Amino acid sequence: MVIRREKEIKIIYVVTIALFLAFLAVPILRLFGESFLAEEGIGLENYISVLAGKGFGNAFGNSIVISLSSALISTILAFFLAYSIQYTNLASGYKKWIRLLAVLPMLLPTITYGFAIIYSFGKQGLLTKLLGVQLFDIYGFGGLLFGYVIYTLPISFLLILNTMGYIDKKFMIVSRVMGDNGIKTFFQTVFRPLLGTLAASMVQCFFLCFTDYGIPASVGGRYEVIATVLYNEMLGSIPDFQQGAVVAMLMLVPSIVSIALLRYLERYNIRYNKISTVELRKNAARDWFCGIGSAVILIALLSVFLVIFIVPFVQEWPYQTQFTLEHLQAVLQDNSLTMVYRNSIFVAVATAVLGLLITYGAALATARSSIKQKYKAAINSIALITNTIPGMVIGIAYMLIFSGTPLQNTFWLMILCNVVHFFSTPYLMMKNSLEKLNSSWETTASLMGDTWVKTIVRIVTPNMKSTILEVFSYYFVNAMVTVSAVIFIAGARTMVLTTKIKELQYYTKFNEVFVLSLFILGTNLIIKGVLSYMIQRENKKKEKEQ
Repeated sequence: MVIRREKEIKIIYVVTIALFLAFLAVPILRLFGESFLAEEGIGLENYISVLAGKGFGNAFGNSIVISLSSALISTILAFFLAYSIQYTNLASGYKKWIRLLAVLPMLLPTITYGFAIIYSFGKQGLLTKLLGVQLFDIYGFGGLLFGYVIYTLPISFLLILNTMGYIDKKFMIVSRVMGDNGIKTFFQTVFRPLLGTLAASMVQCFFLCFTDYGIPASVGGRYEVIATVLYNEMLGSIPDFQQGAVVAMLMLVPSIVSIALLRYLERYNIRYNKISTVELRKNAARDWFCGIGSAVILIALLSVFLVIFIVPFVQEWPYQTQFTLEHLQAVLQDNSLTMVYRNSIFVAVATAVLGLLITYGAALATARSSIKQKYKAAINSIALITNTIPGMVIGIAYMLIFSGTPLQNTFWLMILCNVVHFFSTPYLMMKNSLEKLNSSWETTASLMGDTWVKTIVRIVTPNMKSTILEVFSYYFVNAMVTVSAVIFIAGARTMVLTTKIKELQYYTKFNEVFVLSLFILGTNLIIKGVLSYMIQRENKKKEKEQ
């Protein structure tokens, strides 16, 4: 490691640590302290009250069951889709469509999933009418399971697809030469190398389901889960902040377990020194099965969103189905709703810009500096922690600690909340990309008389354009669709689209809900499309230069 004495990187490191101390550690510690406050003073009364209550135990058990079920189904379906891309001879265009459609639900907030399920599979739902039968009870376990699978499948798919791309396929040939049958070859050369990733997918999907509020808010029904208990304790008709703090702290239990499991599962990841280019064996039956199976999975998952493009453009679903633009025009003419849309754009852009700066600085401190390893470990630990702390817990902690301060009900508090909440993935993207760059650039530039800042601006950053665009896209999209954290800290003037959708649900204004959902989807598609084009152009430019 080249020793550099520039103070800029140390300042960046201190600022990063200070930011997470102020906006992660302190709020969580404040929440922890609140959970022990009782009328008699400090004690365990709140914990005893919550744990002894019948409602909490039932909700906690329900959350475990539904989260495990959803995680298992999502991982199996995601594996099938990833396998169809990596291990079949399907047309490249078809594979691109699988990649695109599998992640499409990520561009919508989870609270919209529930409303789409209601209008698709309810007694008067679009798909119920087309099929002539209601497939399942939308309120309770069935609706939650379907919604959670839609929610977690894209994350699981991306995780498995990425790891599957680094499996050396030449071992399939070796296995067949050794006389192994097809099933044994599959388990030895595909399934076994993915075992750690599949387990990690289960953990991630379980955690996302366990902590999500958007889906149970609309289709949970009487099947109460831990997220709805927490929301009712903090923002219900009779708020109880102490008991709410207890529920929030208990929601951190899966976070601690997730961190431990993910660390343990790292040992099962198989790394290949070289990835061989191997032509896949021709197998028409396999290709047809995977092609049709992938289509069925994606149609089943995405058909639920068809209703979003229909209901807002008919007079009154399902009784008057004449085409109309009245609902769209009403939203566009409603200054309060257009203001909320502008708020969302501002928060998303500001989150993306600030998040990009912070993750870039943090990654430079860990990947391109001579800071001691034990200090770098602090930022790596922050990334691991933020990846597993529920958004609801962060939102509640912010609500408690920033009430009565100048930051209360401000856009900047929401922006900082988003930056902290979604820090993990962008940071790892930045860090991995920076580690791949030539480590001698800073030294060479220093010998040429350039400062560290000039080196970063002139040499390092131009080679990071693709990752910078990816990080901006990640932060923007997540800021547009998040609801679990901001619902606790948004005010009347700082309301964003997702919190407005929650409010419109209360007044059963579902036409407006779907129009605003289309605004979110359209905005995210435009941003993703433009940035993806820029990323592809940048990658092609690099290939030509090489």
